Amino acid sequence: MIKLNVNNETSRLRAVVLGIANSNGKTPKVKDCYDPKSIEHVLAGTYPSESDMIPEMEEVAAVFKKYDVKVFRPNVIENYNQIFSRDIAFVIEDKLIKANILPDREKEYLAIQHVLDQINPDNLIQLPEECHVEGGDVMPWNDYIFVGTYTGDDYPDYITARTNLEAVKELQKIFPNKTVKSFELRKSNTIAKDNALHLDCCFQPIGKNKAIIHKNGFLIEEEYDWLINFFGKENVFEITKDEMYNMNSNVFSISEEVIISEKNFTRLNTWLRSEGFIVEEVNYSEIAKQEGLLRCSTMPLIRD
Repeated sequence: MIKLNVNNETSRLRAVVLGIANSNGKTPKVKDCYDPKSIEHVLAGTYPSESDMIPEMEEVAAVFKKYDVKVFRPNVIENYNQIFSRDIAFVIEDKLIKANILPDREKEYLAIQHVLDQINPDNLIQLPEECHVEGGDVMPWNDYIFVGTYTGDDYPDYITARTNLEAVKELQKIFPNKTVKSFELRKSNTIAKDNALHLDCCFQPIGKNKAIIHKNGFLIEEEYDWLINFFGKENVFEITKDEMYNMNSNVFSISEEVIISEKNFTRLNTWLRSEGFIVEEVNYSEIAKQEGLLRCSTMPLIRD
């Protein structure tokens, strides 16, 4: 059996679901893309190929092996994108919550059935249908659960709006002992540099008390200010619009000391090392073209 345990983003990782790029299917049509960055690359003829993405994911798998992390992979669905395992479910405390994701992606959840079968069924939670949520918007941080959301009246118009207020309220009911704190994110269906697809596209806590953040990802300045005050300005690494676009906030912590990061994130990686982190650099720039990076393609099951 898998005894789920996740209370924050950075405690020592013991088990994780890592997405898979095999049989990823051909380049999608623009109408079938879920985000503006993928559309950009489809139109430019630079959409990533399976042969480029498989080695990138295997680099990450090798880092997990080095740190003795148990890695589960989804069963391969023919011609289907299964890279972003964070979208399909997430773990808080000892509960695995199935994300109510875009309906076409239901198959992705079924592809981790071999993992779900090892979890106590009482700890598998299906939210009510009106709750929309994806794992990239949900961050357990000790006594808090940070949630990215969008509550505008035009929510249905945004394919990039993935988590709604109903889900925020439901999470508060499931975890009454935690403070669920939501943040309004900036959305764009058409301009990737103006779109914070998920909270982890513009913010992520690292170490014990530090964070990476992009101000313009937040619609409401007071909510951004709250995070700056919470972590302390001296503990926050502010990323630029281009760095957000390249997914600099979407690194992944194996522990409070060890972070997997993309090798092109030179400014960030230099800062991380200056702050005492061990940075495991990997190639992940092809996967980044789909508006997701290291946190998006991993779903932690057990942290110490």
